[in-house]
Amino acid sequence: MFFVSPAYAQAAGAAGANGTDFLLQMAPFGIILLIMYFLILRPQQQRAKQHEKMVNNIRRGDIVITNGGLIGRVSKVTDDAEIEIEIAPNVRVRQLRGGITEVRSKSEPVKDEAAKKEPANKNRKDQGKPAKPELVKSEPAKIEAVKTEPAEGEAADSETPKDKA
Repeated sequence: MFFVSPAYAQAAGAAGANGTDFLLQMAPFGIILLIMYFLILRPQQQRAKQHEKMVNNIRRGDIVITNGGLIGRVSKVTDDAEIEIEIAPNVRVRQLRGGITEVRSKSEPVKDEAAKKEPANKNRKDQGKPAKPELVKSEPAKIEAVKTEPAEGEAADSETPKDKA
C-alpha cells in the first residue's frame, strides 16, 4: 500500500537539509556567464566606445568610408548627427555619423617601415646619392573612342550609299 519507495523518501529528506548541492549545481552556469562576459560582451563594448569616439572626431577634409562602401571626403559637418560627404567632383551626399565605418584622416602619416629605418642609418656610404623616388598616386587614364576609317573596298556602316548609276 505504500506507493513511495523508502529510498526515494530518504533522498528527499537529505536534499532539503543540504543547501551546498544547489550552489555546486549552479557554479558551472556562473563560470560560463563570466567567460561569455570577458570573451564576447566586454570586447564588443570597447569597440562600440572606440567607434563612437572616432565618429565624434570627424572633421572637414577627412576621408571616410561608409557602411555601404562609399569612399568620400567630408565637405561639411552639419550637426552632431550628420555630415556631408563629397564622393565625386560636385556630387555631395548627406550621411548619418553612425553610418561611418572608418575614418582615414588627411593628416594621418604614411606607414612606411623604410622611412622609419633610414634615420637610424646616418653613417651610410651612399648618403650623397639621391633618395629613391616616392610612389605618386595618379588618376586613372582616360579612354577616348578612336574613329577608324574603313579600309579600301569596304563601305562605312554609318555612311549612306550614294546613287550608283
